[in-house]
Amino acid sequence: MLTLLAKLFKALNSETSPWALAMAMVLGMFLGLTPLWRVHNLVILLGALIFRVNLTLFLLSFGLFSGIAYLLDPMFHDFGLAILQASSWQGIYEAAYATAVGRVSQFYHTITMGSFVFSLLISPVVAVVTYFVVNNYRKRIQKALLKLKVVQMLRGSRFWQLYTDLRG
Repeated sequence: MLTLLAKLFKALNSETSPWALAMAMVLGMFLGLTPLWRVHNLVILLGALIFRVNLTLFLLSFGLFSGIAYLLDPMFHDFGLAILQASSWQGIYEAAYATAVGRVSQFYHTITMGSFVFSLLISPVVAVVTYFVVNNYRKRIQKALLKLKVVQMLRGSRFWQLYTDLRG
């Protein structure tokens, strides 16, 4: 756990673009909010590996949003049911279900549809908020944190040793 936290602080303090960290957060959010064993999650995982996003933030956001997803599953069910019952989309759903890819994707599952559309809708907000938090951390919070007595005590601990070892 300390290693994961040290890697997170390393990412926040590194020269990594704030947008790259925001993308890691958004991809982890998609993976965490939607049901895990779906085809679209393989595509998201592949994208995270190809685009070399920060895996620490990706995994932390996956864990955070997985916990949130359990609380929001009833809402995802209702949202997905409303989307799937829209009469104007029935022809598209029937055509998609007639294909092998449509059946494998399990888009017809209410929680899958609801959580995926919800993730699509909030992903710009999560990206902008993450960008804002990373920028403000680097400009304001990082310097103030280093002056705190707690942080000065941590500098003598095993956590700080892990952090400095990871920084290289």
